[in-house]
Amino acid sequence: MSRIGKLPIEIPAGVEVTIDGQTVTAKGPLGTEKVTVRPEIQVEKQENSVVLTRANDDRKSRSLHGLSRTLVANVINGVKTGFTKKLEIVGVGYRAQMQGNTLNLALGYSHPIDIPAPEGIKISVDQNTKITISGPNKQTVGDIAALIRSKRPPEVYKGKGIKYEGEHIRRKAGKTGKK
Repeated sequence: MSRIGKLPIEIPAGVEVTIDGQTVTAKGPLGTEKVTVRPEIQVEKQENSVVLTRANDDRKSRSLHGLSRTLVANVINGVKTGFTKKLEIVGVGYRAQMQGNTLNLALGYSHPIDIPAPEGIKISVDQNTKITISGPNKQTVGDIAALIRSKRPPEVYKGKGIKYEGEHIRRKAGKTGKK
């Protein structure tokens, strides 16, 4: 039995969960999210929790059990508290600012980089060098953070670029002079 898959998912106060066949829909203060569970997994709502079970012990069913439970838990937690990713910009002259619903980045290129915020995702900038991405969908928040980071990933000699908050950049020694 999957250690993660067999755990029930508690439904917090203020969140309404409906199950329609293989589709689980959660409605909460941050919006509505839905996820479709594979047919190998059965979803049941019991009192104040959601329980996922698998039909058989096939290799595919076992591998999908924990994944499906985590996806449903992310949908339920996302509409209640949401998810957040924080990025830091390191480098002289590198900065970010919000212009309406678009993130404007100056990263040392000859042109500014504009990234529009998708529906339901909130992007904010503090001190021109700290970017916070938040929203109810964990995958979309992570995708936008990865997209922003990909515009100027941190380089290994000076550490300049966009990195996740708390990310450790392995630094290389530069060239040594002639002796």
